[in-house]
Amino acid sequence: MLLFSPYQLGQLKLTNRIVMAPLTRSRAIGNQPNELMATYYSQRAGAGVIISEGIAPSPNGLGYARIPGLFSNEQVEGWKRVTNAVHNEGGKIFAQLMHTGRMSHPVNMPAGSTIIAPSAISAGMEMRTDQGMQPLPVPEEMSLSDITQTQTEYIKAAMLAMEAGFDGVEIHGANGYLPEQFLSPYSNVRNDDYGGNIENRCRFVLELAEKVGQSIGFDRAGIRLSPYGVHGGMKYYPELDETYIHLSQGLESLGHLYIHLVDHSGLGAPEVPWRIKTAIRKQFSRILILSGGYTKDKAEKDLASGTADLIAFGKPFINNPDLVKRMENNWPLSDNLDPSTFYSSGEKGYTDWPTFN
Repeated sequence: MLLFSPYQLGQLKLTNRIVMAPLTRSRAIGNQPNELMATYYSQRAGAGVIISEGIAPSPNGLGYARIPGLFSNEQVEGWKRVTNAVHNEGGKIFAQLMHTGRMSHPVNMPAGSTIIAPSAISAGMEMRTDQGMQPLPVPEEMSLSDITQTQTEYIKAAMLAMEAGFDGVEIHGANGYLPEQFLSPYSNVRNDDYGGNIENRCRFVLELAEKVGQSIGFDRAGIRLSPYGVHGGMKYYPELDETYIHLSQGLESLGHLYIHLVDHSGLGAPEVPWRIKTAIRKQFSRILILSGGYTKDKAEKDLASGTADLIAFGKPFINNPDLVKRMENNWPLSDNLDPSTFYSSGEKGYTDWPTFN
């Protein structure tokens, strides 16, 4: 099967075409990667490549409880333990850089940090904190200097990711976080070069992609996108397809390694055709990773048809650390997920899932 065949991802030779999708698990006490996280990722190193959970490039990006950062020497050392553990098991791992933007709450953030976004518009939702669910506040609108500073923080984090031993970096441009907040006219009502028409709303993301690629090499840089996604208060807008086509053309011109596309069809997204997947495939000639509710058979079908080059699996990796072996050998998958442990702390529901016997 193609799903279990080797694949060349930039400079990396993957043992299979299965990607472990990024999964927020909230085990980074004090926003610091730790030995428990190293165990978790090494258990799942059978994936062709792991995309880490979202990692904040600065204190301003730490919107959720106990998510890790990558902006200090201590965090670099913590991530070295994680990447070494994965590499020792023969795996590959990319760092996903995630700035939460307006999807942030002060309870989850360190002193001195600020909730920033393209425009001063709340997502109108509640945020999980260790003090219970809290309404999201209105963010501060980013100044031009804030935009430059934030992009600089991403660049530094990308370079620190290389120092920490990651094999590449993925910009989290999906799920209603800061980059997507620039893309949507519902969260971006600016009247300068970063708002208004499609070209301006894509400017922050394309500048960011260019700067990250220049800092670590475009063959180590990818981006995750989620057209039609509704997470983080995102909504459908008439020029959505045009926006993502323009964005894909820009990423093609830059030479970015891959686009990681999340298919939200049937997952609460608007009832519109998933036509943008085909449109992006036509505009972007490099590697396309598809994610969203995949089974083994559906993954194989999309690889065989050329619809995708790699397939990402998310939740099945939570309770099946040996997911690749299970699928390859037609062993049954565990189906006893416990949502109460998704974002808790400690080993329960995290590193205590057994392999198939």
